Amino acid sequence: MSMPANNKVTLHGSEIEPVAGSRPIGPAHPDERIEVTVRLRPRTAITPEVQARTMHPGPPNARDYLTREQLAADHGASQDDIDRVEAFARAHGLRLAFASEGRRSVWLSGTVAAMESAFGVTLQEYELPGGGTYRGRSGSMEIPADLADVIVGVFGLDNRPAARPTFRIVGRDRRGRPTIRPAAGFPSSSFTPPQIAQLYDFPAGLDGTGECLAILELGGGYDPSDLQTYFSAIGVPGPTIRSVLVDGATNSPTGDPSGPDGEVALDIEVAGAVAPGAKIVVYFAPNTVQGFLDAITKAVHDTVNRPSILSISWGSAEANWTAQAMEQFDQAFRDASAVGVTVCVSSGDSGSDGGVGDGQAHVDFPASSPYVLACGGTSVQVSGGSIVSEVVWNDGPGNGATGGGISTQFPVPSYQDGFPIPPSANPGGGTGRGVPDIAADADPNTGYQVRVDGTDTVVGGTSAVAPLWAGLIARLNQSLGKPVGFLNPNLYGPAYSDGAFREITSGNNGAYSAGPTWNACTGLGVADGTKILTALRPNPAGA
Repeated sequence: MSMPANNKVTLHGSEIEPVAGSRPIGPAHPDERIEVTVRLRPRTAITPEVQARTMHPGPPNARDYLTREQLAADHGASQDDIDRVEAFARAHGLRLAFASEGRRSVWLSGTVAAMESAFGVTLQEYELPGGGTYRGRSGSMEIPADLADVIVGVFGLDNRPAARPTFRIVGRDRRGRPTIRPAAGFPSSSFTPPQIAQLYDFPAGLDGTGECLAILELGGGYDPSDLQTYFSAIGVPGPTIRSVLVDGATNSPTGDPSGPDGEVALDIEVAGAVAPGAKIVVYFAPNTVQGFLDAITKAVHDTVNRPSILSISWGSAEANWTAQAMEQFDQAFRDASAVGVTVCVSSGDSGSDGGVGDGQAHVDFPASSPYVLACGGTSVQVSGGSIVSEVVWNDGPGNGATGGGISTQFPVPSYQDGFPIPPSANPGGGTGRGVPDIAADADPNTGYQVRVDGTDTVVGGTSAVAPLWAGLIARLNQSLGKPVGFLNPNLYGPAYSDGAFREITSGNNGAYSAGPTWNACTGLGVADGTKILTALRPNPAGA
């Protein structure tokens, strides 16, 4: 960090540019009151020894997870650091609204003018190319030099949309725009979530009882009567569902099934149908980087609901994120692993392009975090209740394809060592974390029967794969009597060695093609759920 004359330093990783195609329309009102989340360093870092106890590739029953209380006490922020940030805030006319040692966060409130002075930024209003506005900044942030080792991220000054839902629909309106097409009798090529679970041999006789499954949503909402109707229609007991509201967000159905309501319904109905015995908690947050991060840390550190699985079906290409955001999300996911929470994230629905449109290959974040299970997509053909053909999901340009590729942010994790992770398809190649890890049906043409805003329809996308696997993990946890936690080392280790995956060797997502062992379209392939459970059980003595 350089030391400017004003005794401030640049906050590492805070560099940002306006949204591509946006237009500045004037300064943010200086008297507007806003709130930011300031992330702080941990009291002590999670050591390799702790990681070895909580994330090793052996049977989950042998892991020694931290409790959430231990995580907060040993690896949360210190009260002294919180006090130092509060003193800085007061000196700039800001107020400490709330602080959480466990979440390593303080929330500061104040005017736009005070925030600009405190963090050395200029805030403007921008018009987005597709309509709507956001408050944004360009360049870097500054923080006091004496807090350079304390503050590791500041979020909320810029409130641009952070992510998009990753569900896909088949229907289109008269102008060719995607829209929900009501199902006049579901097509034979579509499936209920329990039928999908049966196709992938999810272990029977389990329903997730005793587990809490968290779902993160950045918009929209659900109508309880829709859910009651849906679960009754497919003959599944309705799960217990509750909402947790983050940063002022609410469960607010828009009435448009083609909008974020479609994502909310898909997530709840898929996870709830596969694991109806689990308690489902939906964390609603604003669609900003601040809201997204706050929802993750809320779920990970939730000592009331204590979820053991977190399903996320929102994301955006790595190129759209600041380095500080990806670093802090990744640290939050590492904390999740330490307390035994499995995080499932959809890999995106825009193929290897990641929706950027610059001719380069991009992977979605947070799917590219090495501490999450990245979920890709396939297209299936079924006959007689069995899969007879399965290929990479790719409906062509603009129509959806599974995300996947090579991260430019994260190096190849140790669990992918020895697998044929290719160089990036971009000029110059480059190595990095390979995405996705696993795959399952995501093609809307062979999609999931859902009900949203009073409409019965069929939806696909890798959005469906994350809650599908979240439901499977709830069953696994129930059977094993302990959370499986950070599952990736087990999947790339014992489960792969024991033949729990069927490789997908046909198709492509644009820049990358399917192939044996591991590929940047479907990862290790599609899993047999019962074989996954067998691979996770402790070996019998002497075996």
